[in-house]
Amino acid sequence: MSIAAETRRPPRPRADALRNRERIVSAAREMFVEFGPDVPLDEIARRAGIGNATLYRHFPDRAVLIREVVLSVLSRTTEQADAAAAEETDPFAALRRFVHVAADERIGALCPMLSGAFDTDHPDLHTGRDRLDAAVRGLVEAAQAAGRMRTDVAVGDLMVALSQLTRPLPGTACPNMDRFVHRHLQLFLDGLEAPARSELPGAAATLEDLRTT
Repeated sequence: MSIAAETRRPPRPRADALRNRERIVSAAREMFVEFGPDVPLDEIARRAGIGNATLYRHFPDRAVLIREVVLSVLSRTTEQADAAAAEETDPFAALRRFVHVAADERIGALCPMLSGAFDTDHPDLHTGRDRLDAAVRGLVEAAQAAGRMRTDVAVGDLMVALSQLTRPLPGTACPNMDRFVHRHLQLFLDGLEAPARSELPGAAATLEDLRTT
């Protein structure tokens, strides 16, 4: 590579800058789940253990931070879905594993994607959403094909339940709710297993249904 090309290459971010960015995204992911996407940015900076100026240097406005959090959750959750599919021999065990790990990844932070105020047209969001959709659909279809999961549910049903069961109850401060999340998710998973014990009202929800409601 020529010297001129080397001089045109943008400098790599410093290690401490990368750590700060990760701390901000992690803190924002937690607080978006707990308080919603309108939580004050100053509070996010405080939880991340950095100054306000550092937060704004990485994320000049709320929309950029929300998009980065959504991309992070999409990527991390997709990786967990792929790992569960590759490593579990029982397809329903793979689905169960994914559901519990997705809760720990704070998948409830994806709720801004369902808001009309959130710009979902960024190409990275399209890519991340499609990858997660395909990975989770693969888990669901494999479990259904094996006769291990009821067939009257779809990926959207799974994602709605995950988002709802991993968020605190509206209007309450529930700092200890995490200790109940996996218990309630297991009850939900028991309801997904075949044979079905009841008939579900309405139609199965797809991810496209969620984006158009």
